[in-house]
Amino acid sequence: MKISALMTSAGINIGICVLLWSLYSVLRKQPAFVRVYFGRRIAEENRLLREAFILERFVPSTGWIVKALQCTEEDLLAAAGLDAIAFNRILVFSIRIFSLAAILCLFGILPVHYFGRKTHHLEIPSEQLHMFTVQNVEVQSRWLWVHSLVLYIISGVACFLLHIEYKHIARLRLLHLKRTTLNPGQFTVLVRGIPKTANESCSSDVDDFFTKYHASSYLFHQVVYKAGKVQKIMTGAKKACGKLDHSTSTDTTLDQSRKAITYPCCVCGASSNSFQLLPTDEVAKNIDNEECAAAFVFFKTRYGALLASQALQTSNPTKWVTDLAPEPDNVYWSNIWLPYKQLWIRRIATLLGSLVFSVLFLLPVTFIQGLSQLDQVHRKLPFLNGLLKQPYISQIITGYLPSVILLLFLYTVSPIMILFSTLEGPTSHSERKRSACSKVLYFFIWNVFFVNLASGAVISQLNSSSTTKDIAVQLAGVIPGQTTFFITYVLTSGWASLSSELMQLFGLIYNFIIKYVLRMKEDTAFVPTFPYHTEVPKVMLFGLLGFSCSVLAPLILPFLLVYFFLGYVVYRNQLLNVYRMRYDSGGLYWPIAHNTVMFSLVLTQIICFGVFGLKKSPVAAGFTIPPIFFILSFNQYCRTRFLPLFKTFPTQDLIDLDREDERSGRMEHIHHGLRSAYRQFPDEDIKLEKILTVRNDEDQDEGRSSSEPNGEQTCKEQEPGRDLCHPTLEGLPVSRLRDSVRSIAFLWTAKKRSGDSALMN
Repeated sequence: MKISALMTSAGINIGICVLLWSLYSVLRKQPAFVRVYFGRRIAEENRLLREAFILERFVPSTGWIVKALQCTEEDLLAAAGLDAIAFNRILVFSIRIFSLAAILCLFGILPVHYFGRKTHHLEIPSEQLHMFTVQNVEVQSRWLWVHSLVLYIISGVACFLLHIEYKHIARLRLLHLKRTTLNPGQFTVLVRGIPKTANESCSSDVDDFFTKYHASSYLFHQVVYKAGKVQKIMTGAKKACGKLDHSTSTDTTLDQSRKAITYPCCVCGASSNSFQLLPTDEVAKNIDNEECAAAFVFFKTRYGALLASQALQTSNPTKWVTDLAPEPDNVYWSNIWLPYKQLWIRRIATLLGSLVFSVLFLLPVTFIQGLSQLDQVHRKLPFLNGLLKQPYISQIITGYLPSVILLLFLYTVSPIMILFSTLEGPTSHSERKRSACSKVLYFFIWNVFFVNLASGAVISQLNSSSTTKDIAVQLAGVIPGQTTFFITYVLTSGWASLSSELMQLFGLIYNFIIKYVLRMKEDTAFVPTFPYHTEVPKVMLFGLLGFSCSVLAPLILPFLLVYFFLGYVVYRNQLLNVYRMRYDSGGLYWPIAHNTVMFSLVLTQIICFGVFGLKKSPVAAGFTIPPIFFILSFNQYCRTRFLPLFKTFPTQDLIDLDREDERSGRMEHIHHGLRSAYRQFPDEDIKLEKILTVRNDEDQDEGRSSSEPNGEQTCKEQEPGRDLCHPTLEGLPVSRLRDSVRSIAFLWTAKKRSGDSALMN
């Protein structure tokens, strides 16, 4: 690929970024889209924009960039939690290390590459991209020592910066433990694998077990039920029935003994039964008896809960399994009831599913990689030969189109991986997202990095007689040649995706359709959480590209630096204004980032070892071996020094907190608050959906007055975000229960309207 084709791709993405950033700076000022761009601030600060016409609202501005940069770490921690701080430190680390790498490689290595061979040089736009890579260096060149020296500096500084960041995040995690607000999860243990007995209930078994073996610290327990959101529907039905009974006269009764009424279908003519009224006591009894083999057990002290969570309760490790419970807002209720013995089967099934999905994804990746090479496009798509003769068309197809197609395919990865992670049976939302984050990261590294390299040249050059050494040599030789695709991937998946994230295209389109097409009321309660499972893998993949290509093809570093700088601004703005922190894992994304950087550094040394071997420079190749042992030793040190702080809480700090609460008299208040901390069936009012009826113009005023809220005797709209479906209740007639609630509410509304009409007459 020529430099002009690369500049064409860069120009297209720069134009897209400028356009979207300008649109964002205008749309964020419009009151119609305030809930798209300020969802968190509206939900937590109850602030709205004024509807007044101001000319400044329609002029692009950069004030939001200044505010994002001026935000302190304390403000970001208060608004988005420790996970946001960990993600922000990943970006800061990337900016620091790749700024150093860009300076060293652009001014130290790039001239060595460009003047590596005594050839006639064309103008820069007409030069081929490989002229700026290690491919242009002569065999047995004496200048390869520059690459080894720069590699040493980058690896050493990266480990030093990682140590600083790891220490900083660990300190913040300890402060997160000692925060003033109460965390019920520190006093609570989630117990699964409770063995069933013939005579007693699950609740009695839990109470007997912990009273016997944890008598000094056991407080009380709460059994988890399978009922899910059926309980909420039944609660709403009871309220609707109560309102109906209250509005009817004493001589009017509801006949529950009548037979079901059949109605013919308007489409197929078949008959369907109406719902039958069942005694509410019988339904409630059945629901209450649906206990499952899991429970939340509460302890008097944090230390007591920690000991119970880390101890092996019985000689059978699959029974009475204890773990520290997640925070109440972090509990994933749909998976709490899953039998513990099923989890290993689910993990194996999701692992196999992930592997199959990764293998199937090889087909589009191989096709896309072929588009980046013009000769393969001529061979595979001969009908495009006429178009490919035009220079601008060929530059767009080879320099821009492959990365765009790959980006569109990659949009399907995150939803599928989050589905696999859900099927594994995590008990918290944060654990579910971290599991999906790891899966997406492995998928990106395999399919975007290794498969693109293999499909680009290795597969076409190897045969059945190739050995492992041949594969390693070909892999080392093809990486500099694949820089073209990696740079265009950074432009499309990096720059353009950041602009899309800033614009919130999906939220903007959804908001527009709801407000102006469907004419529905805005969902004021739903505010999305930050998608760590998609953004963390993306940032770490770019870090892998930066490390592996830094000394071999340094021209990628300026594009990466621009991405990290833009990401630093965009993500801080989104965390402060758009996304809401519903739960927090306490910075557990940082160990994932640390391990990925360690892998990237070791892989870079291995790749350089192969490249220097191809250049027949044994001295330069030998100098890549010592850094590998240094990096692995540093990683082991970090695993020993910092990683235990991310797996459990220090006993010393927990005991100090317990003693402080006992001295201050807060412990009784904490124990009292634990009784209502984990509410599977909240006691708040269940608001039903409004029943909309078609009226003529004469009845508009009457219908409006009869349907407006009036104290407690009204049928309000259902709260946004409350889905009446439930993944654990497949096969149950949830839709019929919903229809029952609506029908009862409709009867009450009709009865009230008829009563009002009688009074008017």
